[in-house]
This record gives sequence, C-alpha cells and structure tokens, in this order.
Amino acid sequence: MARQFLLIVMLAALVAPAAGQSSAQPSQSPDDGLLAQVGDRRFTAVEVDASWKASMPTDHAQAMQRLYDGRRTALDRLLGDFLIERAARSKGVSAEQYEADEISRRARPVTDEQVAGYYRDNRDQMEGRSLLEMRSLLREFLEDRERAIARAALVTALKDAEPGFRDLLEPPRRLIELSADDPSDGPPDAPVTVAVFADFQCPFCRELVPTLRRLREQYGNRIRLVWKDFPLTTIHRDALGAAEAAHCANEQGRFWEFHDRLFANQQQLRRPALKQHAADLGLDTSRFNLCVDGSRYAPKVRGSLAAAARLGLSSTPTLSINGRLITGAKPAAAIATIIDDELRRFARR
Repeated sequence: MARQFLLIVMLAALVAPAAGQSSAQPSQSPDDGLLAQVGDRRFTAVEVDASWKASMPTDHAQAMQRLYDGRRTALDRLLGDFLIERAARSKGVSAEQYEADEISRRARPVTDEQVAGYYRDNRDQMEGRSLLEMRSLLREFLEDRERAIARAALVTALKDAEPGFRDLLEPPRRLIELSADDPSDGPPDAPVTVAVFADFQCPFCRELVPTLRRLREQYGNRIRLVWKDFPLTTIHRDALGAAEAAHCANEQGRFWEFHDRLFANQQQLRRPALKQHAADLGLDTSRFNLCVDGSRYAPKVRGSLAAAARLGLSSTPTLSINGRLITGAKPAAAIATIIDDELRRFARR
C-alpha cells in the first residue's frame, strides 16, 4: 500500500490532474457578458475582470492560469483520444493496439543509471529508503513517465500531420515591458523571448542559471533571453546594488560574464566585492567604479521592480516565455515544453 501511494504521489507531481466530468451545463448570463444590472447601470464580465486584474493582479493571473491548465488538460485528452482512434481505424486495428504499438516504438528504455540518477536527485523525498529498496518503484515510475512522454509525442505527430488541425485555445499572456537597453542574449527577432525576472542574491535563481544556459545552446537563435531586474530588497540587502553593478558591466559589453560571476559568488555582493569582480574580469575599473559609486542604474532597476509589481509578480525566479509566466526554478524539460509549444505556434502563422 505504501509503495502504491508513493508512486501515485510522484506521478501527480509530473502530470496535471484531469478535469472532472459533469453532465451539468454552465449557467448562462441573461446577456452577453452581463453579470449584474441596477437600473441603467450594467456590470459586465469585461469590467469585472478588469477591476479584478487591477486590484489583485497576482490572484487574477493565477486564476486565469488554473483555468487554462484545466482546459488544456481536458482538450489534450479529448484530442489525443480522437486522433489515435482515427489513426487506428485507418490501419484497421483497435485504438488500444495502435496506441500500445506506437508507444512501445517511441518510448525509450529506462536504464539502471537513470534510476540511480533519479534517486540521487530526489533523495530527500525517499523517506530514508535506500536505492535498493526504491529501485523497483523508481523504475516503474520512470517507465510510466516515458510512456506518457511517448504518447504526447505521438499525439503531437498526429496533430502535425493533420492539415485541418487548429488549436484555438490560447494560453494566458501578460504584456512584458522590454527596452532596448535590457541585457539580452539572442537575436531580437527570435520567435521566442524568455524574459528572466531574477535576483542575484536568490539561491533559486542561481539554480536556474545552468538550465537557461543549456536551453540557449539547445535552441540557438530561436530563443532570446532577456534579463529583468527583480531584487527582493526586503530579504536580500545586497541584491539592489548587485543589479545596478551588473548594468555597469553591461556598459562594457560584459553583462553575462558578470552575471555568471555574481551567481557563482552570492556571498560576495557588497560594493568592494563587486568592484573586485569587475577587476578580475578585466573591465575598465575606473569607468565601472564611477558607474557603481554614482548609482547610475538605480532608476532602471527600480523601474524594473515597478514593472514586476504591475505584473503582480511576487517571487523569483519568474520567467515570461512570450508572455506566459512560470514561477520557480523549473527543470529544463518543463521550460522546453512551453518553448516547443511557442515554436509550433510560430510555425503555424
């Protein structure tokens, strides 16, 4: 029983729950978008949502994301079942047989090294159990995950092969204010822009650095990374100065090198240490020090903080992938899923 429970919990962490089914029909407003009326005064859904978004932006964004996630899960399930059943009929086999054959062909075998690696990476979730005790359960979990990935790949291939397919369910997006002097890596006309709201003193932001580097290498000029300052000044007293100093390094075309050095040395972010970092990187220290001592980029950093507040952001790191917000140091696969979806949408335009 404990073994089954642990497997269910681990799977739930990776697979969004399916939306429940109900025969009840949603209630309809008496007029399109009309929610209430007092005399001639009409209160519409558009007005209510605008007020909700303005007064509680984080709550509104989270609710819209939950609504999208639920619809996305249900729509993908319905689409997948339909496309698989139709492909199976064209081959004269049952949907179950077709799906099983395709998944078997696409799913990668799980190796002992993968099992051991997953155990190492998630040791704190194993409740003190050894690798020997967990090996069978972890292999079953990883094999189930591979099958889920294979099925998703199958459905994507069937969608791509369908000339009449249209996916009209748009994810919620937030307008991100970008400026020409925001530090960036990648072409300005890349189909996917990943804006990174981060804090140089945040340990979770540090965990994201190698992930973003790998994604930049993987996708090349198809993505552009843009840095957006979000120093959490109430808990990280050195983050504001570090953000300003990074822009001083950007003046000399060395932002990303300085960025990497700060994340590698998060305990050394006071002003003397920032100047030493610049010297060690071979920057023009006179120019850099003058910039730092004069707080030249304080207005820019505070402007970025204000923009984050208008978006309703509250934690770091937060990524905007073409306006689609995700929070936390997510694994590369989770970020890549959204990037791939955005690239597919771009290709269909």
